[in-house]
Amino acid sequence: MTFFAIQVLNGLSYATTLFLMAAGLTLIFGVTRIVNFAHGSFFMLGALLTAHWVTNWFPAWGESAGLYALAMLLGALAAGVAGALAEFVLLRRLYGVPELYQLVATFGLTLAMSDAMRWGFGPGEVFAPRFPGLKGAVELWGEFFPVWQLVTMTLGPLVWLGLHLLLTRTRFGQRLRAATMDRAMLDALGVNPKPLMLGAVMLGCALAGLGGALQLPREPANLQMDVNVIVETFVVVVTGGLGSIGGAFFAALLIGLIHALGVSLFPQATLVLVFLTMAVVLAVRPQGLMGQPLDAGPREIIQKFHQPSVKRSLGALYFAAFFGLCALAWTGGEYTRSLASDALILLIFGVSLQSMMALGGLVSFGHAAFFGLGAYGAALSHTQWGASLPVALAAGCALALAVAAVFGAAVVRSAGVYLAMLSLALAQVIWATATQWVALTGGDNGVIGLRLVSDDTRPLFFVLLVFIASLSVAALSRLAGSTFGAALQAVRDTPQRAAASGLPVNGIRYRIFVESAVLAGLAGGLAAAHKGAVFPSAASVATSVDALLVVLLGGVHQLWGAAVGSAVLTWASAELGSSVAVLRDYWRGALGVFVMAIMVLSPSGLLGLLQRMKGARRAASPADPGGSR
Repeated sequence: MTFFAIQVLNGLSYATTLFLMAAGLTLIFGVTRIVNFAHGSFFMLGALLTAHWVTNWFPAWGESAGLYALAMLLGALAAGVAGALAEFVLLRRLYGVPELYQLVATFGLTLAMSDAMRWGFGPGEVFAPRFPGLKGAVELWGEFFPVWQLVTMTLGPLVWLGLHLLLTRTRFGQRLRAATMDRAMLDALGVNPKPLMLGAVMLGCALAGLGGALQLPREPANLQMDVNVIVETFVVVVTGGLGSIGGAFFAALLIGLIHALGVSLFPQATLVLVFLTMAVVLAVRPQGLMGQPLDAGPREIIQKFHQPSVKRSLGALYFAAFFGLCALAWTGGEYTRSLASDALILLIFGVSLQSMMALGGLVSFGHAAFFGLGAYGAALSHTQWGASLPVALAAGCALALAVAAVFGAAVVRSAGVYLAMLSLALAQVIWATATQWVALTGGDNGVIGLRLVSDDTRPLFFVLLVFIASLSVAALSRLAGSTFGAALQAVRDTPQRAAASGLPVNGIRYRIFVESAVLAGLAGGLAAAHKGAVFPSAASVATSVDALLVVLLGGVHQLWGAAVGSAVLTWASAELGSSVAVLRDYWRGALGVFVMAIMVLSPSGLLGLLQRMKGARRAASPADPGGSR
């Protein structure tokens, strides 16, 4: 009982940090309907500023409790000001756009802020001193527990009470609640919603900065804090229900307790337990513990799927250009061939995600789960049983199919951010399994030394990549024009009408989800064969984001969008830093700025931007004199 009591206290202390993050994220979403993936960056900013303030800039502040607390408040204030700047520059241009575009655009903001902080603060960790007067521990039930954690435990309920009073007892809070319910009506009544949104973002980011500052007496500030905390924050927000601060509070308690008990009892499965908890909650209540119904969120922007292959001559021209570029890449040397192979594999991976996003309206934020399963299935079948390339690829696809067949039954009941987070949960479970099952996967050392492709067969493998990539694009075109594709788009646009017409809505979603997973598994197997090794990063969040970037950069509703997106992303990742000396160390930040610009200026991607420019030129051209007569 003593052990469990101490773990409960640990869980409540950790829940405070989670709630500060989740409360800020929930407040921002409730008012602005922005799903802010960059929320962890403001957490990191508050921690880094406070750590430098009390360690490097004014060391004397670290010896006074009052000045240390002031430094924490200044870190939170700076995070709020940075949030206001982000709202003015980026977030207000994302109001009303689909949640997926918001996620990707704010991920670009994460890349930009991370490199900006690395430039400003340096890459090293900052060890801040313990809080003066609260450095020791107290004895509870025969065990010692840190005083600082006891103090931080009280902040969660106080912040919840303060937010409740703000939202119910003040005019600003009442207007915030009104903006959450119906922003258009509030605007019609003469209340400008822009200051309310700005205030909500500032307050939410300040809470995140305060959460980061409060972590300093427990852990050093570093440049990995943003991604580490944002994943579990999204788990809390989605488990509690989007837009519900009360739900975020109870979800933070639940996840904090699960995390603490997992660390003590099942240290290698802690992350799995956290995501399984979220998956169970969403399986029972798809909108979270206290969330709104799914149809109460922002509506998706529906666009027609553009495929130039409708005209055979134009489609043949696109394919001829594709094969020509592949041939040119093969003649460009070993480095160029390697980049072209990476781009082709990324294209296949992107098409697998694009098929379910563009036609089915299913947003996956953890599609790397099936990419990783395909990679490990191919690699392990080769190392354990000596499978050749065709058999290894089939094994990877079979493993992805088996997991998707089971997991898809729960996924098809969700939509929007809830579905995205369920898929992210699966990817994190696969990543944690690959990292911690060292006996099978090698852990962080990975599965290396694969001989699926030799130097002699490398040209044939490149031809295979070109063939599968072109076949994937052709299959997507065929799917969009088929009866099943029409049913998919009907389910995407008007699911209730489709169900009333007799279409099996969940069955259609299930089928496209499983087929997409198999193609992603094939891409993962090809990546394992190409690289000759597989590491847990194949199932990481960054790999899932790569697939999203590929689809959205080119254009999610464009047939050749994945091809353009994969080419741009591969080139930017490989060449941007090495060719531009100024950006050599900060190319990720430059990529983040580019991603934000694309999501703001042209959510339909680069091909959509070209189409709009072409339409604008036609509209601006002088009319035919004969036709005007």
